[in-house]
Amino acid sequence: MYIADEKRYEKMLYRRLGTSGLKLPVLSFGLWYNFGEENDYETCKSMILKCFDNGITHFDLANNYGPPAGHAEKVFGRILKEALMPYRDEIIISTKAGYYMWPGPYGDFGSRKYLMASINQSLERLGLDYVDIFYHHRYDPNTDLKETMTALRDIVLQGKALYVGLSNYKSEQLIAAHKLLDEMHVPYVITQPSYSMLNRWIETDNLLDTQYDLGGGTIAYSVLAQGKLTNKYINEIPEDSRAKNKAAIWFTEKDITDELRAKLVKLDQISKRRGQNIAQMALAWALRNPKLTSVLISTSKLSQLDDNLKTLENLEFSEAELIEIDAILK
Repeated sequence: MYIADEKRYEKMLYRRLGTSGLKLPVLSFGLWYNFGEENDYETCKSMILKCFDNGITHFDLANNYGPPAGHAEKVFGRILKEALMPYRDEIIISTKAGYYMWPGPYGDFGSRKYLMASINQSLERLGLDYVDIFYHHRYDPNTDLKETMTALRDIVLQGKALYVGLSNYKSEQLIAAHKLLDEMHVPYVITQPSYSMLNRWIETDNLLDTQYDLGGGTIAYSVLAQGKLTNKYINEIPEDSRAKNKAAIWFTEKDITDELRAKLVKLDQISKRRGQNIAQMALAWALRNPKLTSVLISTSKLSQLDDNLKTLENLEFSEAELIEIDAILK
């Protein structure tokens, strides 16, 4: 029988999610790619429980996470049933819909039919009556935004989600969506963009300030750039790495360029001076702006999770360090 560590909340830092009543751990855990059919269940369970024992109270899913699509929700639902359900009221569970899930014109993007069906399917896989946050996973340029936002409102009114979020929306799209949600009195609290040292689009888009002004918080994904921002690729490509995995998407051996390696060597020098590795420094760097509420980590091994948790030992940067890092990333 699982009994959570009594000192778990002393091990984590929390930031308020905008002006809402929610606080998120600065490190949240995402189940995007490492909770598929080929992943060992006991390892998955051990990682989730270790997260909770270290104060990670937010677990991020989507209907299409796996692989195959839906499997991550099934795995997390099983872990909840076997160990975490007694702690349900201490946990923030989020899921999403917006990417391809099933064939035909109603299994993708942002129609009311797709979102209403998706939340029902997700709750069934999770074994829950509600999730804490339900996101529209990506902006749909072909569906009236009011239709999508009204569906999110009705999901909240039906008690299937407590709050709503918007993922992969740009500032202009957030403002338009927020106006509709605000008029309908929908508790919109969070946006989820990609963000890393190698992917800084939210800075030019001014997304953090936009979301802050709307009263919401921001959580970033792919902060380690699918694993590129680690020490593992400085000299060679390990056989057990994601870059070598033929089933991996968005990241292949071709992405490990000489230019990337040169940047990693320089970043490694800074991280060592900070008592960190590149991954830990990259996570801390993303959190340097207090308007970023949390960053998502996702691991396939307990050792990787231990490594990520050590990020909390040094979250501060000197101005000189930030200038030096910016010079490397140009």
